Parts: sequence; C-alpha cells; structure tokens
Amino acid sequence: MSASPFAHPIKITPDDIDFMGHVNNARYLGWVQDAVLSHWKKFAPAEAVASRAWVALKHEITYRKPAFLEDDVIARTVLESTKGARAFYRTIIERGGEVLAEINSSWCCIDAETLRPARIGQEIARHFFPEK
Repeated sequence: MSASPFAHPIKITPDDIDFMGHVNNARYLGWVQDAVLSHWKKFAPAEAVASRAWVALKHEITYRKPAFLEDDVIARTVLESTKGARAFYRTIIERGGEVLAEINSSWCCIDAETLRPARIGQEIARHFFPEK
C-alpha cells in the first residue's frame, strides 16, 4: 500500500555548499526530514499534528549526482506503509527529472508530550492512503 507522491520544493542556500562546490551530502538528510514533516503536516488531521512528533530511525541514501547552488531541486516523497508507530518513506531528490539521490527512511511517531511511541491508527492512516 502506497500513498500518492508529495512534492516538496527545496531551496539551496550558500550554507549547503561544501568545499567541492556542490551541496554537502549531509544536507540531503535535512531535505528528507523537511519533506517528510511537510507531508505529515499537510495531510494529517490538525489534532494529530499538534499531539504527535516524529523521530528518524533509519536513512539509506544512494547519491546519484551532485546538486549545485543555482539548481531547481525538488523532493518527491511517498509514504509507502505504516506499521504500529512506524512509517516507511521513499524520497527521490531530483533536478529537472534527473535523480540526484534516492532515500529510503523509517520514522517513529511519538506522543509530543510523553515522547513515547504513538501508534498510527487507521483514523490517521486513512488521510494518507487512497481508498481502493
């Protein structure tokens, strides 16, 4: 089961550029986090956004091509599935249809007050997955 892709525009800043003149590899992690959290805030019910938070559990990144300061870059992220308190995302960072990086990541939903894992029930998941 997979949700529809979510497009998140990326603005490259001079601080993103490393000594080799392209975006530092570590910056891609921030982009993935920004894309996933934007996706959550756009589709989750307001009360879930207010009462839940996310922590990253794992990122697997395959870098394909470098990004540069003037590039027009977008992150296309897809929530592939949820299980308990975990969410599994696939994100593609691209520039004009060229894949710059592919990222598979897993996240844990937590209660914002107790900081303990919070199950992603059907009442929340249904906002992300189209009905069949």
